[in-house]
Amino acid sequence: MTAAPVLEADGIVVEYGRRPPLRAVDGVGFTVAPGEVVALVGESGCGKSSLARAVVGIEKRHSGSVRLNGDEVKPLGLRRRGTSQTGLQMVFQDPNSSLNPRRRVGDQLQDGVRAALARGDAGSDPADWLHRVGLDPAMVDRYPHQFSGGQKQRIAIARALAARPRMLVADEPISALDASTQTSVAALMRSLSVEAGAGMLFISHDLSVVRRIADRVLVMYRGRVVESGATEAVWQDPLHPYTRALLAAIPLPDGEGRVPVAPADADREGWLVEVPGALERTL
Repeated sequence: MTAAPVLEADGIVVEYGRRPPLRAVDGVGFTVAPGEVVALVGESGCGKSSLARAVVGIEKRHSGSVRLNGDEVKPLGLRRRGTSQTGLQMVFQDPNSSLNPRRRVGDQLQDGVRAALARGDAGSDPADWLHRVGLDPAMVDRYPHQFSGGQKQRIAIARALAARPRMLVADEPISALDASTQTSVAALMRSLSVEAGAGMLFISHDLSVVRRIADRVLVMYRGRVVESGATEAVWQDPLHPYTRALLAAIPLPDGEGRVPVAPADADREGWLVEVPGALERTL
């Protein structure tokens, strides 16, 4: 039997401004199953981050609903979120803005441990989480400024996973890292999430990494999902012209130094069309 989705998003709409408002996310819906990695890809400004923030409740939704294990995810306000909702965790693009520079990393990891305990899940040792993300457990007494950018992102991932989430939303978590670290950190996030049985929404513009770690992929353009389905099905036979343009932009390591040709402005008009059969594709 197919496992019930851990996350269900339906008809998400996010708007900014007034008269007329800018619609950043236009009726997006998707599900994520336990232990499944779903990637969200698209060019800058297409609405990926707005969708991610709406899913976790940071961004106000104009309409639509988000459910975590069947319970509605309410927007974050001034009050502390309910205990059950701590099963939804987010890893941000910039760890410098998500880690408190005045607190030792071990204390910040302990915040995640306490969230897990409050929901009735098993406790854990902050030092063990540092080890699991490839850092020295003895570093628990250090402050964030004593780590490199890649190390701080690993700490942010460890803190989120220490809460034993049911669902992890990762918004461009590897874009600020050097190329040699990106793939390893992305693979680490997948392995730890799958091991814990958590679902993950992984947002990235690095399509080569997405292909390696994602079970399914959502292709987003101008606030809408234009193609979705099993990652290999989309890669092997892209149906939507925007998906084909994205995949054609991936540099080929052929040794000839050829740069992919940028699409013309006229091509973008064709990206607004709906292609029958492009959604929920299977192998």
